[in-house]
Amino acid sequence: MTKAVDAQPEPVRHVLCVGAAVLDTLFRVRTMPTGQGKVLPYEMLQIAEGMASSAAFAVARLGGKATLWGAVGNDDTGARIVSDLQASGVNTSQMRRVDGARSALSTILIDDDGERLIVPFYDPRLHDVVPFVSPEDLADFDAVLVDVRWPDLALQTLRAAQEAGIPSILDGDVAPDGIIEMLAPSATHIVFSQPAAERVSGLNDPLAILTALKERFSQAFISVTMGEKGCYWFDEERGFVRHLEAPRIKAIDTLAAGDIFHGTFALTLAERMPMEDIMRLSSMAAAIKCQKFGGRIGAPTRPELYAALADWQPAAVDMPLRNSPDAEISA
Repeated sequence: MTKAVDAQPEPVRHVLCVGAAVLDTLFRVRTMPTGQGKVLPYEMLQIAEGMASSAAFAVARLGGKATLWGAVGNDDTGARIVSDLQASGVNTSQMRRVDGARSALSTILIDDDGERLIVPFYDPRLHDVVPFVSPEDLADFDAVLVDVRWPDLALQTLRAAQEAGIPSILDGDVAPDGIIEMLAPSATHIVFSQPAAERVSGLNDPLAILTALKERFSQAFISVTMGEKGCYWFDEERGFVRHLEAPRIKAIDTLAAGDIFHGTFALTLAERMPMEDIMRLSSMAAAIKCQKFGGRIGAPTRPELYAALADWQPAAVDMPLRNSPDAEISA
C-alpha cells in the first residue's frame, strides 16, 4: 500500500451520486426458498438504500461529502427515505418529491450464505420529468457517480461532468437493453458488475471481457467486479488487464457490496489515489460490508478500512493480452 492511504487527505472531497433511492425491507432467512409456501425470517430490518444511495453513504462513512440526486414519491415512504439518508450523512436537499408517483420499494431475502433474492418496485412516473444539468451545477463536486436506475438524468450528469472536466463514474450494473450502451460513452470510468459485463460483452472469460469492453468504450477506464473472484481492470499505461484477488471472508450479507465498492472507488478517485490503491480500498470496503447484516450499514469508516488493510496487502497480478509479445513469450 502506498503512502497515499496513510491519512485522510485534505480538503475533503465531494462526490455527487445520481440514481436509486429505495426503502428496502430485509428479511434474514436460514435458506433461500425454492417454491411456494410461507418463509419465516429470524431477523428483519427496514432501511433506505439503493445503488446510488448506498454509494453515497459509503462516501460519507469514509469521511467524504456526499450529495444524492434522485426522486421519491410525495408520500410517507419518500419522506422516510429522504430523512433516513439525511440522518446517515448524505445531503438530500436536492432530492425530487414527485406528486402522483409512489416511492420505490424492495423486499429482500438474505440467507445464511449471504446470498439474496430481491423483489423491487420502481414507479416509472418518478422519472417523467428530467431536470436539466449544466456544468455549472457540478461546480461544487470533485467526482460524479451515476447508476442505471434514472438513465436520462444520469446521461445529462455524465455529459455535464465531461464538460466540467471532472471524473464521471458509471455503475455498470444490469439494466434494460441499451441503457449501458447509452451511458457508457460519456463516462470517464466504468465499473461493471460481472453479470452486466458478461451481458454487454457476450463473453464469460475475464480477460476476454475486459479486452472487449475496453475496445468498445475506449475513452473510459474499465473495471469488472467479480465477487469472491476479485476485481479486474484494464491498465492503459501498461496495456495489461490486472487482477486483484478478493479478501477471504465469511459473507453474511452481500446486499449493497457493489454499491459500497463504487462509493469507495468514487471518493478515492476524487482524492487522486493510485489506481491499485483505489481498487484495494474499494475491494476491502465491500468485503467488510459483506460481514455485517443490514445492507449499506455495513460500510466501514476510514479507520476501520485502514485497520483491515493492515492484514491484507496482496499485489495486483498482470494478465498480458493474449496477442501481446509478452503473452507469446510466456506461452
